[in-house]
Amino acid sequence: MATAKSTRAQQTLPAASPKFDLVGGVREAGIAALIALVLAIPLLSERTVQEAGGLVLVSRWWLAFAAAGIVFAGRLALNLLQQSGRDARDGLSAVIGRNTAWLGDTSRFLAPGMLIFAVILPIFPFSDRYIMDLSVLVLTYVMLGWGLNIVVGLAGLLDLGYVAFYAVGAYAYAIIAVHFDLSFWVCMPIAGAMAALWGIILGFPVLRLRGDYLAIVTLAFGEIIRIVLLNWTDLTNGPNGISGIPRPTFFGLEFKAIGDNTFADFFGLTYSPLQRIVFLYYVILMLALLTCVVTIRLRRLPVGRAWEALREDEIACRSLGINTTNTKLTAFAIGAMFGGIAGSFFATRQGFISPESFTFIESAIILAIVVLGGLGSQVGVAIAAVVLIGGFELFRELELYRMLIFGLAMVLIMVWRPRGLIATRTPSVVLKDRKAIGADLVGEGR
Repeated sequence: MATAKSTRAQQTLPAASPKFDLVGGVREAGIAALIALVLAIPLLSERTVQEAGGLVLVSRWWLAFAAAGIVFAGRLALNLLQQSGRDARDGLSAVIGRNTAWLGDTSRFLAPGMLIFAVILPIFPFSDRYIMDLSVLVLTYVMLGWGLNIVVGLAGLLDLGYVAFYAVGAYAYAIIAVHFDLSFWVCMPIAGAMAALWGIILGFPVLRLRGDYLAIVTLAFGEIIRIVLLNWTDLTNGPNGISGIPRPTFFGLEFKAIGDNTFADFFGLTYSPLQRIVFLYYVILMLALLTCVVTIRLRRLPVGRAWEALREDEIACRSLGINTTNTKLTAFAIGAMFGGIAGSFFATRQGFISPESFTFIESAIILAIVVLGGLGSQVGVAIAAVVLIGGFELFRELELYRMLIFGLAMVLIMVWRPRGLIATRTPSVVLKDRKAIGADLVGEGR
């Protein structure tokens, strides 16, 4: 009896926090700093500067040693955090979680507020040409993020070549509009259908692949599309790109200063270049909202529930009789379709496209938006697009350090919010009265 009581008492006592091994922590931090210094010497220690007499090599050894010092301090702090027990880390995570949990709790109220702000943004006094151009860019990435969210967030298929569908849509629109003189509203659905077709073509070879293998194949597919666009000069004009892409019109009214059917003359307005930018802003806003509405509706249909079942466990999904082949193909096709539509808008907005606009970094940014916002969360993806794309512009003047700041911020967010900014979302299907059913079963003794 006494032995049982003493055992219970020992179990209730809190475990002693392990002592911090200062020597070991400093040794690991020193090794990390040494590696960082070796990598920083060829990258940061020297820089070429153009002067009147030609290129001059400027030494910046202090920058390399500063980078090594930052790595040393960061690694030492991380060792201290890990070896001093889980209490400090859990407490810090809890503080971060409480400060960011309001995103998930208020997402139902946050979404209407963001929509209202987006609709009335052009009428604000601060909405100049720069703000509107940046808003159009952000909404383009919001649409791309929502399209990729179908593949990655709902179906659980890691796609690193999503930029390929973006490129297919852009080139399909540019080629059709230039050679056949069709309007944007006619070419856009065709570009989306072409991208969906290529999504199905990609889906067939990867039906049996999962995880890292799927990521490698989709990455290769994106590079194949870029190389084809670069070398098929008869169709895509190769590295020279396609220029003179027609601009969209407002029911036949063009946004020009001089002409017969101009937007400004029809409505009795003074011509301003900002009118076309505002029109493009509302076009991409409409396309992004269409993507969001279709995605939400599909989540509640059997195909959407099949996507989520596939994401959770493919073997269990097959055991339930779900056709995983069709499920994967529909996810790839619908996600690619929205990427192609976004590509057609990119082509008509820029008026010029080339293969250099569709590199792997674009796929990485879109995937980072989806992961940072929270897999499967529509509001989270929109917030992440604003943070990432707007953050790039915020640190544009710090050209040498903005990628470092961007990477550091991503690491911190993934450490403290590994499931994204909005980690919780409303389930697609909820079993009502489940508590009452459970109570009845208990009362009957089942």
